[in-house]
Amino acid sequence: MSAALLGIWRAFAVAFFCLCALVQNAITIPFFAQARRLHARAAWLHRWSRFACRVVGICVTTRGSTPRSGLLVCNHLSYLDVIVLSSVQPCVFVAKRDVAAWPLFGWLARAAGTIFVDRERRLASANVVDLVREAVAGGSLVVLFPEGTSSDGSTVLPFKSALLESAVELRCPAAAAAIEYALDDGSVADEVCYWGDMTLVPHLLNLFFKREIRSTCSFSLPRIRVGNRKEIAHELRDEILSMRS
Repeated sequence: MSAALLGIWRAFAVAFFCLCALVQNAITIPFFAQARRLHARAAWLHRWSRFACRVVGICVTTRGSTPRSGLLVCNHLSYLDVIVLSSVQPCVFVAKRDVAAWPLFGWLARAAGTIFVDRERRLASANVVDLVREAVAGGSLVVLFPEGTSSDGSTVLPFKSALLESAVELRCPAAAAAIEYALDDGSVADEVCYWGDMTLVPHLLNLFFKREIRSTCSFSLPRIRVGNRKEIAHELRDEILSMRS
C-alpha cells in the first residue's frame, strides 16, 4: 500500500472506530456500578488503544514489569504517550484541563475517566490530589506526567511535585516509566513529539503517513517512596533519566 493510501485509510479508520468506541462507552458504562465505572473506563481505553496502535502502526516494546495499581510517573513527549501506556495496561490519566477541549482526543479523554487539572488555579491541585487518592485507593493505576507539558525528548523537564502529594499521603507504591520513540524516516522531535506551538490536526495527519512508529516503555519497580513530595519527585525523575537509552 502506498504511503498516501495508507495515510488516508488510517485517518478514516481512526475517525470511524473512535466514533464506534465512544458510542460503545456511552451505552455500556452506565450499567456498571458507580464503584466499578473508573475501572470499566480504563479497560475500555485499554482495548481501544491496543486497536489504535495496530491501525496507526505503533509497535510497543516494554522493559521491566508494568505496575497494575498505584502511581506511575512518566516523562511526556506526545499525545501518543496516552495510547501507548494504555495499550500496555489499563490506567487512569491525569491531564491538563486544555486536553478536554481537543478534537477527538478530548472526547476520548473524558470518556476514559481522565482526571483534569487546571494548572492556572493553585487550589485546583488539592482537588485533583483528592481524585487521584480516590482512584488509587480503588485499585487503579494512575499515570502522572509531572513535567506539566510535553517536550522534544532531548531531556526530562523539571518535575512539578504538587500531584505527588498523593504518594506521600497514601504511601502507595509508585513506579517510574520512561517512554521513547523511534522512526525509520523523519524526526522524532518534530514529527512524533508534540510540543511548543505545534498544531494538533496537521501533526496527527502527518503521523498517519508514517509506515511504523516504534515506542519503548521502560518501567522501574514500584515501591513506597520515603520523603516529602519534592524529594519523591527528584527520585522518580532520576529513575526516568537513568532508564532512557
